[in-house]
Amino acid sequence: MASLIATAALLACGVAQPAAAAPPPTAPAEDAAIGAATDGGSPADVSTFSGEWNGPWTISFLPDGRSALATERYTHRVVRLGLDGSKQQLGMVPNTLTDPVQLPGQGQGLSQGKGGLLGVAPSPTWDGTTDKRVFFMHTTASDTRVARMSYDGTSLSDYTTVLGGIQRGGDHNGGKLAFGPDGYLYVSTGDARQPKLAQDMQSLNGKILRITETGAAAPGNPFGDRVYSYGHRNPQGLAWDRNGRLWAAEIGEDTWDELNLIKPGANYGWPTCEGACNVAGMTNPMMTWTPAEGVPSQLAIVRNVIYVSTLRGQRLWRVPIDGNSERVGSATPFFNRTYGRLRPIAKVPGADELWLGTNGRGTDKDQILKVTIK
Repeated sequence: MASLIATAALLACGVAQPAAAAPPPTAPAEDAAIGAATDGGSPADVSTFSGEWNGPWTISFLPDGRSALATERYTHRVVRLGLDGSKQQLGMVPNTLTDPVQLPGQGQGLSQGKGGLLGVAPSPTWDGTTDKRVFFMHTTASDTRVARMSYDGTSLSDYTTVLGGIQRGGDHNGGKLAFGPDGYLYVSTGDARQPKLAQDMQSLNGKILRITETGAAAPGNPFGDRVYSYGHRNPQGLAWDRNGRLWAAEIGEDTWDELNLIKPGANYGWPTCEGACNVAGMTNPMMTWTPAEGVPSQLAIVRNVIYVSTLRGQRLWRVPIDGNSERVGSATPFFNRTYGRLRPIAKVPGADELWLGTNGRGTDKDQILKVTIK
């Protein structure tokens, strides 16, 4: 009851504003005066949809739109969540290692920890019978990898590595998987705490990859290999707008986090650039946040508006796209420090709703929130 009263009070008072010490997010100068797009709407209601979660990392709907698969980073569990709020434990992804490990060549006493079970993406034609393929991204003792499992509607089985050899390291593992409108699988990878890898075209790290369901380079990739874009530090959010353009949320280092419009073959600057810079051949972000108001994890798009969940910032950012242009308007914060750290976010198919997950509240204390857009 106390939670409901607090939520009602929040809504009655309107949108929570950023902390006074945090400057507003910045967009390129030519975009700053656009303001709110007219075709978007805003969060109008929020409620707790599902409880007793342990660090949910991502949410991805099955093709029928009636339920979604969600991963828990540290338990390595996969859960099916229905539109009615029902939860079904499907099993765990084998070979996932979260605890700190000693990696070869890293030096004595240096451990790379965390990682765990990250992204999930069901095949676009999954039906549980003729197509049972579901894809996961996770860390092992030696690497970060994309794996495939069979899901028959009841349980997971038949683990197979699709793409391995992505270097792992601390929290810089990327981890998002998403099938694009073209039917290919997009994979976000971090720099594994080795910034130079983001510019190394022989490395899979610090990239957004575009691959087939067998792990091969997708036809039409800009360099003829798996790389779609490069120069990324730690991208974790991917989503496409109504015009089929790919947007990504990226965690920066100490100064700026980024919202990027991803184009094939583009170099997004890391580690030469963090945020916007004037370096030939490098693509600037469409918007930046300071870490205090950001550390963006994932994003979703509803009615031509981008919604970005944040960890340290503990708020949901609304960023409107200006019509059919490549510009974005003024960003607005919602739920500022009301629910703590926010990570997984997904648009509910066929509805102007978001499922938004909290992160790091403690054992069985995280929640999936339902946000209605009006």
